[in-house]
Amino acid sequence: MSGGSPGAVDGLRWVPALPAALVSAGLLVSAPSLASEPCPKLLDYRFSSLIGKQTESLCQWRGKVLLVVNTASYCGNTSQYDGLEKLYERLRERGLVVVGFPSNDFGDQEPGTNQEIAEFCRLTYGVKFPMFAKTSVVGQAANPLYVELARVTGQTPQWNFHKYLIDRSGQRVLSFSSRVKPDDKSLLGHIDEFLGR
Repeated sequence: MSGGSPGAVDGLRWVPALPAALVSAGLLVSAPSLASEPCPKLLDYRFSSLIGKQTESLCQWRGKVLLVVNTASYCGNTSQYDGLEKLYERLRERGLVVVGFPSNDFGDQEPGTNQEIAEFCRLTYGVKFPMFAKTSVVGQAANPLYVELARVTGQTPQWNFHKYLIDRSGQRVLSFSSRVKPDDKSLLGHIDEFLGR
């Protein structure tokens, strides 16, 4: 090591490697390794965003923990938007992404257009977590992600605000009924486990 600042070798600055234990626990994610990581099959889908005409890939969140929720604006569970947004705000820096899929499959409780849904979510609950265009989550018209989530877990949504929790690898998926609120201890415990304490 030459003279000068500590950690410098011949004018180059030494950057320590990320601790392997922290990386494997999911507490630190190395950007280069994440970029070279293939997209898990479960996330290899593109959907139209709620606002705008562009499509987005779920692969953009590989290496994150996803909480996928089918939502509705006129449901007894609609107030869960508030808890979902708070959860997203609190844990997104640790790697949680809440992903909303508005659906009119249950009780015609999401009759609006994508623009109307977006305005309702923003103005009523301050929703900032990612949301996709209105879609079907059950039956013959179910979008392919929901078909796969139902296949993997053996559970299809029975009502609005059903939740699927997907781990960082895209391999492990847990299913939570609509009755499980965003602040439910069991749900929070599994989110912590998937994030890595």
